[in-house]
Amino acid sequence: MSERKVLLFRYGIAAIALVFGLITIISGGQVIFGGDQARTAAGNYMPAIVWFNFICGFAYVGAAVGLATRQAWAGRLALVIAVATALTFLVFGLLVMTGTPYEGRTVGAMTIRTLLWAGIAWFALRRFNT
Repeated sequence: MSERKVLLFRYGIAAIALVFGLITIISGGQVIFGGDQARTAAGNYMPAIVWFNFICGFAYVGAAVGLATRQAWAGRLALVIAVATALTFLVFGLLVMTGTPYEGRTVGAMTIRTLLWAGIAWFALRRFNT
């Protein structure tokens, strides 16, 4: 792959991470800090999962900046995010299996988060030499 394509690809991955992070911060913040209407609209959400995702949103933004500027730590941060998200998804699944009420869309959201960050980590660690 040419240098130009690698650069464009890296910026594209960083942009996806940045947008995903900002959306995560906004949506999680609305549930956590919004009123009863926001929490009612969220349905049977698990507060610990929402807090985890909200905090991770800031890590997503940090990883995006690190990826865009080719920092050595960015790929490792992406890997930490992926592993932490997968472990949180596992805990979520265990809670669901014990009968804890949950919102079905959380399954899709956590699947997307886990796969997205696993992919970003893989590309960052292998392709960007970070």
